[in-house]
Amino acid sequence: MYKVFLIFLLALLSCSQPNDIPTPEELGTKKAITNEQSISISRFWTSDEAFLIKRFVERRGWNAEKTPTGIYYYIYKKNKTGKLAQPGEIADVKYKIRLLDADTTLCYQSEQGKTEPILIEMDNVESGLHEALTYMREGEKAYIILPHYLAHGLVGDLDKIPPLSPVLYDIELVKLTQPKK
Repeated sequence: MYKVFLIFLLALLSCSQPNDIPTPEELGTKKAITNEQSISISRFWTSDEAFLIKRFVERRGWNAEKTPTGIYYYIYKKNKTGKLAQPGEIADVKYKIRLLDADTTLCYQSEQGKTEPILIEMDNVESGLHEALTYMREGEKAYIILPHYLAHGLVGDLDKIPPLSPVLYDIELVKLTQPKK
């Protein structure tokens, strides 16, 4: 399955690929991909994804911030007096997760009228979400775009999020609390 996906990906990128990325024909001969080729493919894909995310943000006219790790976030409902989220706190959030496709396909959302708790930097959610929450204050709403490597990675979530897909969170940080000891 992954080999087929990789061959398809390489075929799409073959017109502008660096010289050290194997062609689909080379992959079909069971030639092993070297570490250097794997790194080159990853760099190429990440660069292309960064360009697509930037264009997505620009088309919407968002004045989004970009973090050093590649996350874009745009706080569209600010709360300057709210408490800034910190690692180790419980963030009660409402969210919608969408793909960055032409239709911004809805993949998941929190249950209507309910929040979901996330223990910041200690919970089993996308690593990029932990970081993004620390840029938000209690009561704020934001659009957060996580590149694939900070979202669901190479394989997606094996359900609604495809492999190598950046995701868009529309998220509200409703409340922050300290965990019970």
